[in-house]
Amino acid sequence: MQYRFRGGVHPLTFKSLASDKLIKRSFIPKRVVLPLSQHTGSPAQAVVSVGDRVNVGDLVAKPSGHISAAVHASIAGKITKIAHFPTYNQARVLSIVIEPEGGEDQDFKPKPDRNIDPIPKEEFLGIIRDAGVVGLGGAGFPADVKLSPPANKPVDTVILNGAECEPYLTCDHRLMLEKTQEILTGLDIIVKILGAKHAYIAIEKNKLSAIYAMEKALKLNSLERRAGPGRLGSVKPKLIALDEKYPQGAEKQIIKVILNRIVPAGGLPMDVGCVANNVGTAYAIYEAVYFGKPLFERAITITGSCVREPVNTWVRMGTMLSDMKDIFGGFTKEPKKIIMGGPMMGFAQYSMDTPISKGVSGVVFLTEEEIDAHKESVCIRCGRCVDACPIGLVPTTLMYRVKGENFPEAKSLGIANCYECGACAYICPAKIPLLDYMKFGKAKIQTI
Repeated sequence: MQYRFRGGVHPLTFKSLASDKLIKRSFIPKRVVLPLSQHTGSPAQAVVSVGDRVNVGDLVAKPSGHISAAVHASIAGKITKIAHFPTYNQARVLSIVIEPEGGEDQDFKPKPDRNIDPIPKEEFLGIIRDAGVVGLGGAGFPADVKLSPPANKPVDTVILNGAECEPYLTCDHRLMLEKTQEILTGLDIIVKILGAKHAYIAIEKNKLSAIYAMEKALKLNSLERRAGPGRLGSVKPKLIALDEKYPQGAEKQIIKVILNRIVPAGGLPMDVGCVANNVGTAYAIYEAVYFGKPLFERAITITGSCVREPVNTWVRMGTMLSDMKDIFGGFTKEPKKIIMGGPMMGFAQYSMDTPISKGVSGVVFLTEEEIDAHKESVCIRCGRCVDACPIGLVPTTLMYRVKGENFPEAKSLGIANCYECGACAYICPAKIPLLDYMKFGKAKIQTI
């Protein structure tokens, strides 16, 4: 049974700019800047020093706590600097700089694929942790932690999230078309780790080609799916075609829509017996388990109406955005705004000298005509932001509390539950930057 979720908005998607573009192999960057915090949780701890030489896939920073993720070299070369650099969310993070000196082999040497049926759950989790796999839908939560629910919170259902509801972005769509079998195998691994009894694949209806590819693969694989030399396939996934709505890809919303289970405020999906994973994460898990490949590259979308050649491309972590112009052919018109991530939840950049990291699913370039630069006016009490909020908050009330620095009351009104989808700011006719107030208020309540 399918259920609708309250709230949400219907922005123009602009996905046709890149949805038909194959994910192409990118160049080897002339240097990479690898932030030690590319994930939710504690920053990784460097295990290399300036002057050390590394190969592609070598560990350069280890997890520093339970919720942390390893970082690996994305190119072969010499460690030339360990210093603080700005990242896509404008934080300055201790980062490792690697520069090739010529002659190094820039290809990763995968391990031979293996039969994974006899591998125990704990070994799977160790492989995923060692590979530095995090959620690739945007939050960057370490995958091994997400797949390790406590004994008192058993998970019975896994949702593979292919909604990709952010406008412009199409890399997940292309992954589902080009890496269908691998993604399904990654889903098998997740199901085996969790011991789940049910699995769903959720895709929005504006990705009909991906729905068709997954349907075809599921039918062919019902009896014959290969997962390397061995196969899992203990649970047959069910495909769900979702109506188009933003932010339907948020895990709490997708759980409500598919299972009619409500994740409690401040809770996690495991609190309702469910885990949701992005299709890119499933693919990364597949590569880590079968080939020992760390997460040193990912698929992203580079797009926008002023981009000469919008593309989906594999990018090595730490590649500077400024070095990637040749990939998309430059601009037909000078962009006025650069957003890393989608336009709804992404971060505007003041410079192209910013590295791609695990949490970046795309880069959107917008012209001056495309930016809604109307000046903020007074709230007219229309209530549209309330209708749009998918979790039932009252954004204007929270905004006034934040403006008045009444952070304890903002906390009591549930500002911490906002997951910053931006639907309220998008729909506001007064152009009040409600999302900015939510982010600021959430940051402040952590100090009280």
